[in-house]
Amino acid sequence: MPGMQFPYPRKSSTPSAYTSTRSSSYRQRRALKTYGPPFLGIVALIWLFLWLFSGSSTGVRIPPGTPEVVIVTTLDPKLSEKYKEAIKENRRHYASRHGYATFFPNTTDYDLMEKTPQSWSTVPALRHAMALYPHTPWLWYLTSTALIMNTRESLHDKLTEPKKLESLMIIDKPVVPPDSVIKTFSHLHGDRAELIITQDKEGLAGGSVMLKSGEWAKFFLDAWYDPLYRSYNFQKAEGHALEHIVQWHGTILAKLALVPQRVLNSYTRDVGTSTTEGLYQEGDFVANFHGCQRDPARNCEEEMGPLMSRWRELRDQERKR
Repeated sequence: MPGMQFPYPRKSSTPSAYTSTRSSSYRQRRALKTYGPPFLGIVALIWLFLWLFSGSSTGVRIPPGTPEVVIVTTLDPKLSEKYKEAIKENRRHYASRHGYATFFPNTTDYDLMEKTPQSWSTVPALRHAMALYPHTPWLWYLTSTALIMNTRESLHDKLTEPKKLESLMIIDKPVVPPDSVIKTFSHLHGDRAELIITQDKEGLAGGSVMLKSGEWAKFFLDAWYDPLYRSYNFQKAEGHALEHIVQWHGTILAKLALVPQRVLNSYTRDVGTSTTEGLYQEGDFVANFHGCQRDPARNCEEEMGPLMSRWRELRDQERKR
């Protein structure tokens, strides 16, 4: 009819904004379904990488009065009381001088599985210390066959301060001498190292080890304490297990700082094809009577007697100053 208006738009009319928006929204949802999961996966991988290879694991605020280091020494209940008290006295003197804590669990305090050597108690003892001192930045495991001989320097000044540690780190060297194909990282920064250890001529020297407390340390100790390793008949028990995981777990090697033996773990006797470079000299930090417990021809208490007397002389000289 002439002059009548119809409610429908002409074919040439411009589509409404609603139609355009609905189409755009559909395309966005489709793109999100297609590309969203891979994007989230990439973000998760980047976060995991940054977490594993980031610096300090202890970014939380440390409460006042928290010791900077806990010295951990496991003690065999079969040792004489005189020997055990001498070891405790040695650790406590150094700890009191620098505001550290000490922890002396027995080797029998932990369930190690049947036929597992008691030396494995090192690992749960460190985990135990971490639980007792959750805010302490560093744990120092020192075997009961070793003495702290030089107490002047703190561990921070001597070793753990990042720049100091970088100056001491041995880089691009076989983890297990002489010809392991796995070598220490050449680009590790001191503030990213969380496991500090030495090596002798046979391998990693686990009698004196620094471990930075935190989530990475928990992962490391859990990996080391795997029941498969405890049940495996390694010749050097937890020592060979440690060498295995350091060499074949990149997330552990990435946190390892290897330092010269006399910085942290001088031996009083040669080991294997050892040279004198790792042997104790007057003024060294630690004297380790390595192997005296495993060798039936040796007596740790008797061997340690002269250096224990020397340590007491040095301690008394300090007190007179």
